[in-house]
Amino acid sequence: MEFKRRGAIVIAAIAAAAWTAPAQAVARIELRTAAQQASAPKFVHADHGVAGLCIDIYRAIEKTDPLLRITGDQRWRPLLRLEAELRGGALDIGCGLIRSREREADLVYADPALFSVSYHLVARADDPVEIQSWDDVRGLGDKGVILAIHGFGQVTRLREMGGLSVDAGAVDAGTNLRKLVAGRGRFYYHRSPGIAAEIHKAGLEGKVRVLPVMMDSQRFFMVLGRHVPGATLARLKRALAQLDASGELKRLAGKWYEAAALEAPSRR
Repeated sequence: MEFKRRGAIVIAAIAAAAWTAPAQAVARIELRTAAQQASAPKFVHADHGVAGLCIDIYRAIEKTDPLLRITGDQRWRPLLRLEAELRGGALDIGCGLIRSREREADLVYADPALFSVSYHLVARADDPVEIQSWDDVRGLGDKGVILAIHGFGQVTRLREMGGLSVDAGAVDAGTNLRKLVAGRGRFYYHRSPGIAAEIHKAGLEGKVRVLPVMMDSQRFFMVLGRHVPGATLARLKRALAQLDASGELKRLAGKWYEAAALEAPSRR
């Protein structure tokens, strides 16, 4: 009887090992990324490193699908370098990029959209100009130069609209705002939320004003390099769909939109 009992235990142990082995053998899928510079509230500097909306989305993805592991989000990259590394295979995913024909040619978009933002023009505080539409800007001719950040997706969109004079020589919001105050452009184009914090950071409150008319609204997506396997893309899409259906993407966006809106006044 003792021999039979021990034999049954051994058989049960072998069966348990056979059942758990496949699960243990499944390797976690690493998705390499980087934090995009000058993109608050997507990525923001924090005492403990990099924080922001996209960092929270990354952690939510990992919680939804524990096999997905997103690494590198504490390293900063300018947008153009981030895109180049996605195309070249050094990075796998990037968070929060708008659609453009150029990107769609060699990057993959993962639906659903992560969040959406509005875009506004900023003018000098002493400039009485009033804008209701892009036609108003076009009507200003060479006196309606729009400053924008070099390499950002909105630059391509502005140029595709036609008839607009765009200066995208600066690489950050602060430089563009200072150019605006110095008269080296009529407007600066930036997203909301985010613009109030950038104005405060540049120390230009009272010297510039955000025009009230929303000039555009864009959805932002997770993008992947074309080298990422289709099965991995499918897993990522499923995780994002679950986060969207549960309302978690909307909740995270609301959290960081509110933080961006409160950031400037809270530092006064």
